[in-house]
Amino acid sequence: MKTYKIVSLLLLTAATAAAQSADSTMAGRISTTCYMLGFGPTRILDTYLSQEHFSGAGATFLATIERQRPGRRWSTVMQHQANFSRVHDRTDSQTELEGSYNFFWGKYYSWSLLGGRLKLQAGGMADANLGFIYNTSNGNNPAQARLHVNLMPSGAATYRFRVAGRQAAVRYELEVPLAGLMFCPNYGQSYYEIFQRGDYDRNIVPVTFISAPCFRQQLMFDLNIGRTSTLRIGYLGDYQQADVNQLKSHVYTHRLMLGIVRRFQLINYRP
Repeated sequence: MKTYKIVSLLLLTAATAAAQSADSTMAGRISTTCYMLGFGPTRILDTYLSQEHFSGAGATFLATIERQRPGRRWSTVMQHQANFSRVHDRTDSQTELEGSYNFFWGKYYSWSLLGGRLKLQAGGMADANLGFIYNTSNGNNPAQARLHVNLMPSGAATYRFRVAGRQAAVRYELEVPLAGLMFCPNYGQSYYEIFQRGDYDRNIVPVTFISAPCFRQQLMFDLNIGRTSTLRIGYLGDYQQADVNQLKSHVYTHRLMLGIVRRFQLINYRP
């Protein structure tokens, strides 16, 4: 249970810090909120469960909240991403189910160029992930837990223009994990040994962009449909992979996303 407690503490600390920061600085800011749902292909490899490559389809829900004070260059960003996929091996004889939840929290510094049409943002994010992969055909060790905490340099570019008299924009966003901690069994180690017998064997592993070369990108098109509402459609690509403890894994997801963006101002209230 030692490993579970360490990972749980890391995830709880990241989420609590983000929530406290958001609550203490929320009032008086302009808030942009986006809710999106997407569908698309998924490819999975996890050599702890199987040497086979699996492919199929999945769905992703993405909620993004960005808050910025008028006239300030710094903004706070939070993203909640939930994913579920069902995949099969090449012979269609094995099935794996994959699910995950990611919480992202970060800060951006922005520059306004070309008369305000181009907005560049650069900063960093913390990413806390909780998930699983379940192989329906395995008798022993049928599931693999997915737990990690990463620090991620991040950048975005937004270009605004008009289409048929309406405000529109194209936005590209990229995150690349730099370093973090990841939970992983060692080669040949069972979950019974980890959690029941308490046999720790380098199960909390420091990772970098070399041992876990991942990245995540978004390309979105916005079209204004009201005074405070915008239609958003685009692509979300999330490429997670790792080579630790003599085990290789990757989860590649490609999603066509559709959602609504709402913008409003949070006002200080003093009775």
